[in-house]
Amino acid sequence: MKIVIASSTHIHLAKTISLCIDESAKDRGTGIARRTPEYISKKMENGNAVIALIDDAFAGFCYIEVWGHGKYVAHSGLIVSPEFRGKGLAKAIKKRVFELSLEKYAGAKIFGITTGQAVMKINYELGYKPVHFSEITDDPEFWKGCQTCKNYDVLTRTERTMCLCTGMLHDPNEKKQNETKTTRFLSGLFKKKSK
Repeated sequence: MKIVIASSTHIHLAKTISLCIDESAKDRGTGIARRTPEYISKKMENGNAVIALIDDAFAGFCYIEVWGHGKYVAHSGLIVSPEFRGKGLAKAIKKRVFELSLEKYAGAKIFGITTGQAVMKINYELGYKPVHFSEITDDPEFWKGCQTCKNYDVLTRTERTMCLCTGMLHDPNEKKQNETKTTRFLSGLFKKKSK
């Protein structure tokens, strides 16, 4: 198995990925926004997607969205083909797309919304924290992506303040701020001891 940054060479798998996302939504009975093969193809072409392949066949996928003029990055469309589920592949894909986000969009806040407990656990292990929807992008284009989800009425009734999804955020700047505070504290502590 290999997990690689998707490119135009993988476009022939876009329809399979799109169908897999649709089938997963039906099987789980939860809200998952639909992704067209054309939309998935664009993510592959611009290097904002990660794909898992086993013998050059589709095994899993996830892509990056950029919002708020690069201030926010979201991971979307995380899917693993049914025959490869339960083997840790989703976690490996999510880790790789997380690394790609940090490489391409340094300093951007990384967020996701999900109803899936497994994805929440993976996000938490990567350093995400549950947050109120007001802490993630207010870009209306992002929220338009939720229109194909069966829970969209909940989101609109609450004026995008809540849904059945959980919002999760990783702020790389928060880690830097905490490290700076710790460094200052330790520096001050050592200065006091040396006097």
